[in-house]
Amino acid sequence: MPRGHAVFAYLFEGAARFSGDDSSAVTGPRLVVLGDGDSVEVRAENSPARFLLVSGKPLNEPISRYGPFVMNTGEEIEQTLRELQQGTFAR
Repeated sequence: MPRGHAVFAYLFEGAARFSGDDSSAVTGPRLVVLGDGDSVEVRAENSPARFLLVSGKPLNEPISRYGPFVMNTGEEIEQTLRELQQGTFAR
């Protein structure tokens, strides 16, 4: 992973230790947010582990979330909820 990118792993099966984590094993399902670096080391525990590794350049934008909605501001989320109630959210 390029330095400066946000990196996380979604462990959906098994147990593993991830570099950048606190060195304790995590058991799936679990989201593991990793620190900055250019590599990730994963060690499965007593059985195979399956995970999805995601890396991306941060957008450095504000984040507001509510339920399944993720937007930049609380006002945008409130507008979306109004549109859902009025039936105008998606056509």
